[in-house]
Amino acid sequence: MGVFHFFEPRDGHGLAHDPLNAIVAPRPIGWISSLSAQGVRNLAPYSFFNLFNYVPPIIGFCSIGPKDSIANIEATGEFVWNLVSRDLAEAMNASSASVPADVDEFALAGLEAAPSRVIAAPRVAASPVQFECRHSQTLQLTSAAGEAIPAWLVLGEVVGVHIAEDVIADGSFDTVAANPVLRGGGWGDYFTVSEAALFRMKRPS
Repeated sequence: MGVFHFFEPRDGHGLAHDPLNAIVAPRPIGWISSLSAQGVRNLAPYSFFNLFNYVPPIIGFCSIGPKDSIANIEATGEFVWNLVSRDLAEAMNASSASVPADVDEFALAGLEAAPSRVIAAPRVAASPVQFECRHSQTLQLTSAAGEAIPAWLVLGEVVGVHIAEDVIADGSFDTVAANPVLRGGGWGDYFTVSEAALFRMKRPS
């Protein structure tokens, strides 16, 4: 492979920008909607998000710092993940603004909310996919030395799934049709999915 740039993260990376979130990329965006104990709607994107289990389906996102989503989910035990499609990218970005807890990010971003079927937390009506979730665990991250880090991994069981019919083709979810936005590195790099990028491999038996 040739010459490598090596660094130990504790000593700094020595590059113009930290490469870690550009290397582990692109990542799905955790666009999380929730309700406060007082009923205030909250909507916030998280760049550390993924699916962790099939049965029961478990998804999770990590919050760097104790943000409103964490407080809301701890108080109500519910949240919704909303898929960010390309036409919602700017609204998603608007919902990332640092605002007081009593500000409704749905209104801030000009988004219509839709009621959920199983839980009370609202969905982003224009999103092509939403997962209604019940909170299962919150884990504060620690270093290898056991020191607490101000980052919290929130896990939830998916108890309801909404998929727009126009992103279902021949009985399967059509990732390209959903046009998801994925987080890259840098201060504002994002990616989408295209048919040209698709390839398939069969898992060995």
